[in-house]
Amino acid sequence: MGYMDSKIERIVLSHDKIVSKCHDLGMKITNDYKDKRPILVGLLKGCIPFMSELIKHIDCDMEMDFLEVSSYNGTSSTGLVTITKDIKTDVKNRHVIIVEDIVDTGYTLKEVMNLFKYKGALSCEIAALLDKPSGRKTDLVTPKYVCETIGPGFVVGFGLDYDQLYRNLDYVGILKKEVYS
Repeated sequence: MGYMDSKIERIVLSHDKIVSKCHDLGMKITNDYKDKRPILVGLLKGCIPFMSELIKHIDCDMEMDFLEVSSYNGTSSTGLVTITKDIKTDVKNRHVIIVEDIVDTGYTLKEVMNLFKYKGALSCEIAALLDKPSGRKTDLVTPKYVCETIGPGFVVGFGLDYDQLYRNLDYVGILKKEVYS
């Protein structure tokens, strides 16, 4: 057991299961978008491992871009969404798939979806590594493509962080409470 592994209470999603679920999602996205040339927009920084795995399994023309937004401080969402890096790709009359590590409160994704609608996207869907409905504060956000639905608990790994740490775990686990309390 490594140093970072010792900070994890239990594993929620193993690396092998992540790869398998990304394969399944990639097939669904391929089927849904084979004639649409979607733009996958990753929300930095947490999306990077998930997006890197997911795109390996999408077999259609697609583009990628990145958006950096902030709404978290420590373990809780502030509800205030700030765009710190906008996309360069024009989304007008295009299909957008937002790639996110976790859908929790929904505040960030609601604002990002509104931004893409304002910019003229034909459609906007969400692909998420994790969906955490117990944390949802808005019913306006429902991810279409989800690897795993989880319950309460503070998760880290495979892009998910606690104060910028633990993103490099190759699995998702529940962080021990003593680490962040």
